[in-house]
This record gives sequence, C-alpha cells and structure tokens, in this order.
Amino acid sequence: MHRLILLILVSIFSNAIIAQENFYDRLSDATITLTTQDVTYDPSYFSMKYPNGDVPNDKGVCTDVVIRAYRKLGIDLQKEVHEDMVANFGLYPKNWGLSKTDKNIDHRRVPNLMKFFSRFGKVKSISNKAQDYIPGDIVCWSLGGGLTHIGLVVDKKSEDQQRYLIVHNIGGGQVLSDCLFDYKIIGHYRYNGKRKS
Repeated sequence: MHRLILLILVSIFSNAIIAQENFYDRLSDATITLTTQDVTYDPSYFSMKYPNGDVPNDKGVCTDVVIRAYRKLGIDLQKEVHEDMVANFGLYPKNWGLSKTDKNIDHRRVPNLMKFFSRFGKVKSISNKAQDYIPGDIVCWSLGGGLTHIGLVVDKKSEDQQRYLIVHNIGGGQVLSDCLFDYKIIGHYRYNGKRKS
C-alpha cells in the first residue's frame, strides 16, 4: 500500500514538473515568433481596450515583447498587473508621480513588471554565469540614467554556444540578440501565469 501511494505521489510530482517545463518551452517558442513581426520602437502613450488591450501591432517597446509573448499563451499581463495594482497600489514603484492606476500604461513599465513578477513569479538569482539563465526566464537590466529594460530568454544559443539568446526591443524592433551580459542585470524571474498562494 505504501509503495502504491509513493508511486502515485512520484507520478503527480513528475507530471507537474513536465507541465512546467512545457509551459516555458511554449513561452520560448511564442517569444521567438514575435521576431518575425515588423515592429517599430515607439514609447508613445496609447489608450487601449481592457482587458487584452495592446498597442498597434506594428509598434512597441521592450515590455510589449513580454506582454505579447505571455498573451500568446492566454495570459493577459495588462489585466493581471492592473488588478494587482488596484489592490496593492502602495507596493508598486512611484516613479511617475501617479496617485492611481492606469490600465493603459502600468503593465508597460519595467519597474511595475519587476514588482509583479517578484510577487507572483519566482525570483531567481542574478549572476554572471550564463548557465543560470534558461529559456522562459525574464531578465531586467539597468541601462543607466534611470532607464530600465526587459527581455525574455529563449531556446536559441549564441554563436559560441555559451549563452541562450534574448528576445527584446531596445530600439530595433522585436529581435533575437546575444545581449544577456551587455547591460547591468537588475532582475531575474520566472513566471508561469499562476499566482502564488
């Protein structure tokens, strides 16, 4: 009887691990597909529908890469971030002098996404070891002067096979780049779309 219970528990645990890995494989694949779209870097403020709002398809910034990749898997970060900010506004950065949430822009700000992922995802260590950054990871950087950046690690390797590549938009559209250590890393997360309890 004990052996049967142990087998059932091992099976459940194994299935949960496989499901998680499949999610991050799908996230990586979805992110890579974004690089086929012609997108111009445009940091303009856009009014958008809610939920599932987006800037025009041919425009975007770094955060839109993350938002669009998760949306391809049915996860609406606009809605998720907005709902958490409405309930917990005091926990989010006050960099913009706002006194209330804005469903059009809050999810498109790197510091807000960092706070959201730290609350509902897994915070991973920041290191200078390439092997610590795997497909499905979210990486945030400081570009200096108060500017921040975000991208997703995907299942494609650098030319020297030492690092996974990043899909991001730092001005040249939604592109695949070997830029993991080009800037100072300030955040490293993993988020599967499920809120921690």
